[in-house]
Amino acid sequence: MTNIPDNDSALPPPPTRSIRLFALLWNDKFAFVSALFLIAVIVFATVGPSLLGDTATKLNLRIRNFPPFSLEHGWMYCLGADSLGRSMVARLIVASQNTMAVAASAVVFSMIVGGTLGLISGYSRGWVGNLIMRFADIIMSFPSLLIAVVILYMFEPSVMNLVLVLGITRMPIYMRTARAEVLEIRERLFVSAAYVMGASTPRLIGRHIAPLVLPTLTTIATLEFAFVMLAESALSFLGIGIQPPEITWGLMVAQGRNYLQSAWWLAFFPGVFIMLSTLSLNLLSGWVRIALDPVQRWRLEVPGSGNG
Repeated sequence: MTNIPDNDSALPPPPTRSIRLFALLWNDKFAFVSALFLIAVIVFATVGPSLLGDTATKLNLRIRNFPPFSLEHGWMYCLGADSLGRSMVARLIVASQNTMAVAASAVVFSMIVGGTLGLISGYSRGWVGNLIMRFADIIMSFPSLLIAVVILYMFEPSVMNLVLVLGITRMPIYMRTARAEVLEIRERLFVSAAYVMGASTPRLIGRHIAPLVLPTLTTIATLEFAFVMLAESALSFLGIGIQPPEITWGLMVAQGRNYLQSAWWLAFFPGVFIMLSTLSLNLLSGWVRIALDPVQRWRLEVPGSGNG
């Protein structure tokens, strides 16, 4: 009996999910560059302070306000020195850790707590869901930055208080989004089938509904990361955010505002890093939204279509 060759065995294996995501990211060049920039910032924020912590605090009054774009004192001073002769490169790298840590902590806190409350509010049909939504309405009735300013003036402007304030003020957007998603998902047949088969409410929410809501909340979190970073920078600029000797990009901008005429680079470079980080996050969030949407994903599967 003649063996008939199996043509399917000659076909290459399908690409893994990580390779496919990388291909989608590569097709959107703006998102790809944004991802590279954010990865570099995360690496600097992770390992930079342990390597350059002493350099960032080392004083050298002989080179106060040393101008940038000069290698006269080494590459650590290629972006100049501040009013106390400290390296701007080292301070920017060290400040990235506090800036990213505060923003990431606030976003994770608001997404977990706000998303959980939104899931409960959307699935609950009684007074519990209405109470959660009224809580969200109360928070949204005041500008988030104004609430943060008032609370941080009343309490000590520590890192923990800053994270809690920024996290609480950004919870309503997750609560409302999660609730709207759950109101539609809970009416689907697979949820009704799981309920008929005896699945408990926590299992219905955690196993069947939450995974479908998570991609939307993740996209929102990417956008919120940029907003929270700007809010932290604004609070540090006002003097009620991170306090010296700790540094953030926003605090560096605040410290350099008195030298705008004589040493513009003190406020310019941290401001540029804030702008590039928020821009990269916005571009990457747009890519995430399209990549997670099966209807629009084709735009990323064709090279060059993701930018339009």
